[in-house]
Amino acid sequence: MEIKQEVAKALNEIRPNLQADGGDVELVDVSDDGVVKVKLTGACKGCPMSQMTLKMGIERFLKKSVPEVKEVVSV
Repeated sequence: MEIKQEVAKALNEIRPNLQADGGDVELVDVSDDGVVKVKLTGACKGCPMSQMTLKMGIERFLKKSVPEVKEVVSV
């Protein structure tokens, strides 16, 4: 399975948690060097805790689920 497909599948697993708080995440791109670009939407977009959600939630989960992921950044 291609890394982008694996990342998309993993994001679908955590998406209900974000949606429960009125937010969501959109996969923008996955680079060859393992950098995942996402766009936080809904309530997550302007939330002061969004960086914490991104790094401690989404990034940690993706690194565990898809070992090729090195970093997750918001665009």
